[in-house]
Amino acid sequence: MRCGTDGAYGTHGTYVIELSAPRMKKNEGFILPHGNYRELLSYRKAKVVYDVTFAFCGRFLTRGDRTIDQMIQAARSGKQNILEGSKASGTSKETEIKLTNTARARLEELLDDYHDFLRARKYRLWEKSSREALFVRRLAAKPEPAYDDFRDFCETRPAEVVANIAICLIHQTNYLLDQQIRRLERDFINEGGVRERMTRVRLQQRRADASAIRRRTPSTRRNK
Repeated sequence: MRCGTDGAYGTHGTYVIELSAPRMKKNEGFILPHGNYRELLSYRKAKVVYDVTFAFCGRFLTRGDRTIDQMIQAARSGKQNILEGSKASGTSKETEIKLTNTARARLEELLDDYHDFLRARKYRLWEKSSREALFVRRLAAKPEPAYDDFRDFCETRPAEVVANIAICLIHQTNYLLDQQIRRLERDFINEGGVRERMTRVRLQQRRADASAIRRRTPSTRRNK
């Protein structure tokens, strides 16, 4: 069973940063503020997942094992695709959605690797309501997650414990990404992409120019 997150912080116990696109103001440019990926909780959680995975592979997998590269690359890809999607959002909402989906897929791949590790060695997968899982969820359910919160566990506890910690963290990150993707989809439906914003800006400018011309042109009635 998958580890959840602490219910004190929402449906699945994680802080969800509001991601709705700001509505355009009159005469506003078509490239909206974007790229502040460090403010995304999904990115900060994915960064912790990467650090935990790096430590896990260094301690418990044999040098030369291809799984090391696969797991580290999956963890890195999850983090980097969130970053790249955020940076691309100003000019392509479609690219942002695709990259965020890619981040979600790569973390799911990493999750499966951890499950394989536990299953192949007949280690225990923590139940969602287990004492250990609840402890990790409480520790992770904070607005500023960091690897230092888990460093001691990752560097001293056995493989079974560290793998389960990583699984809990990946579930939290995936939950956030699911929320993020749904919000991006709604924003695209409601606001459109850069092409629609460019069209709106052009129309606004044309109306403003036409209004300025009318104000400068004396009326026929006044001239009479």
